Amino acid sequence: MNANDRRIMHVSLVVKDYDEAIAFYTQKLGFQLTADIDQGKGKRWVLVTPNEFSCSILLAKAKNDSEKMAIGNQTGGRVFLFLQTNDFWKDYKTMKAKGVVFKEQPREEEYGTVVVFEDLYGNLWDLLQMK
Repeated sequence: MNANDRRIMHVSLVVKDYDEAIAFYTQKLGFQLTADIDQGKGKRWVLVTPNEFSCSILLAKAKNDSEKMAIGNQTGGRVFLFLQTNDFWKDYKTMKAKGVVFKEQPREEEYGTVVVFEDLYGNLWDLLQMK
């Protein structure tokens, strides 16, 4: 990678518990657990990734009251992350069958098919297939 090739590698997501977050992202959203390294003193380096070419989510366990207050509200109630798919209806039906909570019915927009869902803590996501 040269100096002009940049990308976002990981996005940090504050969680209550590593294992429950791993279960949600791997079992309900179909992400891969790409790292789970014990760093001592109750801290782990945990990454989940939609696929091998995507930005990873670093699951960061809240360690103080300020971080605990951010769990489920990392963006003040706005959509936080956008999960792009090439098969919207397959992913939507699979996620719904696995108990993912959708906040609305899927809709068609100028840019594609989209629906808002929430993660296990209430952070809002878009499931999105671009036109």
